[in-house]
Formats: sequence, C-alpha cells, structure tokens
Amino acid sequence: MKVVAILPARYGSTRFPGKPLVDIAGKPMIQHVYERTAQTRSVNRVIVATDDDRICAAVESFGGEVQMTCADHPSGTDRLAEVASRIEADLIVNVQGDEPLINPKMIEAAVAPLLADPAIEMGTLMTRITTKGEYNNPNVVKVVTDRAGFALYFSRGAIPCGRDLDLQTVPTLAFKHIGLYVYQRDFLLKYPTLPATPLEQLEKLEQLRALEHGYRIRVVETDMQSIGVDVPEDVERVLLQLKTL
Repeated sequence: MKVVAILPARYGSTRFPGKPLVDIAGKPMIQHVYERTAQTRSVNRVIVATDDDRICAAVESFGGEVQMTCADHPSGTDRLAEVASRIEADLIVNVQGDEPLINPKMIEAAVAPLLADPAIEMGTLMTRITTKGEYNNPNVVKVVTDRAGFALYFSRGAIPCGRDLDLQTVPTLAFKHIGLYVYQRDFLLKYPTLPATPLEQLEKLEQLRALEHGYRIRVVETDMQSIGVDVPEDVERVLLQLKTL
C-alpha cells in the first residue's frame, strides 16, 4: 500500500502568524516536521500543503515537495483532501505542520492498523493523562475507546468522569488525544462532503463528524509525546527538548 503524508501549513495563524517559518535551531519549523515525517519507514512520500507563497518557497529551498491549495478551505482536512484528490495513494497521513518534534514511531503506530485492515477508515493516537491540570483543561482533548480500541467519543470535557471521584483525581482510563490522523484515501475524499454535525459544532472537534455519521476511528495508545507550537513561547520549549535528543 502506498502511504503519503501531507503536512497542512498555514501562514495566517491567529495566535502565531507565520509560525511554519519560525526559525528553530537554524531551520524553519516546517522543515523539522518534513524531515522527521520522511524518516517514517511506512511513508512513501511527504507533501506540504499550503496556500502561501512564502511557505512554498521555503519548502522548495530545502528540497521538499509542496503543493499549493485554495486559500478558502474551512479546515485543514479540506486542504488535505484537495491534495489527496490529485495524487495516487492508499493511505493519507495528516501530520500537523506545527509539530517539529514529531517522532516517526508515532506515525508508524497510527498507520499500522489501517495497513493491516483496509476496512478501517480512519486512525489516530492517544496517550495517558497523568496530571489533573491536563485532565481538567478544555484545551486538552480527551478520548474514550471501546475494548477493541475504537473511539467512542472525543471531548474537551473531563472524560471519563468517575462518579465516586473528585475533580482532583485523574481516572486511570483518562487519555489525551494526539491530533495525528490516518485516512483511507477514499474516505478522506468523502469526509469534507459529510454535513457538519451537532456534537462537532458544540465541541469544535472535527473528528466527531466521523463518529456522528457512523464511521469508526481506530485509536492507538502511545507513550510518546510531541510538543506542538501554538504560541511563540512554545518555541523555547522545543529548543530545550532538542538539546536532549
């Protein structure tokens, strides 16, 4: 099966404009993401998807592949689907362009179930929550799964919530969702055509659209984590982590 990783990269981030091009240890951030993704054994091709000429030029300068997309996509998934519609692939991996420390083994873990079973339309990752700060933080998306590892629900709320536990206790079954996705190409092309759903709009979590329309999402547990760059202060955290690698 042919696996293609696509890295959506926008210049106009509200909290950190131009962040794909921020310098991290002498390279633009998007180059770190590209090079780490390319180290994944099961990935045959890596493409940056952007609507910005500056990002396009930066990717071309380090020898990466880039494709320009429409500027008015409502989500990164729509941008992903535009590129997917133009290429040959069996599986599409969505690696966020603001994850400069992404571990190739995380990508491998997410891809493996869909390689083994083409009936699985979509896959993602989760990692155990160990602190009450993360558990109660609405910016940390939580996920609960069934016994076969398929998502039951994603939420910004503290789930699962133990009836007999106080809010200072983290349930042993609490997991944080990691926003790396794998799609069967045909399903990804269908995804933007699915109508938005009530829970998706309430939680502002696009993956709920798949669940509400009856599609399954395989969630793989990993003990690895990455540091996403959402605001300028996150760059220093990445630099400190790079020194330990």
